[in-house]
Amino acid sequence: MDIDKYGNVILDSKEAFESLYSGRLQDFENIFLQNTSDVVQFNSSVSTNADHIPKIHQYTEPNYTMEFADSLRQDIWYMPENYKIFDIKNWVLEQAPDIVAQIRVKEELDLFAQHNMITLLKYLKYLVDTMRENKIVWGVGRGSSVASYVLYLIGVHKINSIKYELDIKEFLK
Repeated sequence: MDIDKYGNVILDSKEAFESLYSGRLQDFENIFLQNTSDVVQFNSSVSTNADHIPKIHQYTEPNYTMEFADSLRQDIWYMPENYKIFDIKNWVLEQAPDIVAQIRVKEELDLFAQHNMITLLKYLKYLVDTMRENKIVWGVGRGSSVASYVLYLIGVHKINSIKYELDIKEFLK
């Protein structure tokens, strides 16, 4: 199995058919095969014998930007509707305890918006809430993500980037 730079899964024929027969392969929409004749043979068989099964696709490298690929992936993440419509920007601003924190939050939210990452913030809020509800332990913080005060307020990590004077630009390089 290979995964291209856009996150598309590319299987050889043996991997695809083993996954189909074992029931592990559910999402045909984002699965691609490299061998054209296997794609034709599979899709022909499906059309003749089991038209309720989705067809598989021949792999060709996409001709869109990485930003567009990211937005496509974000659209298929599982996230309950109440998180999809959640006003994460306002919520994070309300968590900021003082004017210094509010300024930092606004700066970071602008950067997250420029990088088309607001949906990611909503998903992280959902993920953190789910982990808390299920008493799942996660790390205190790692790498450049600790430079984000917004991620600190959401609960992704426990490092107060304002207190330690960490520059948000370290996170979004």
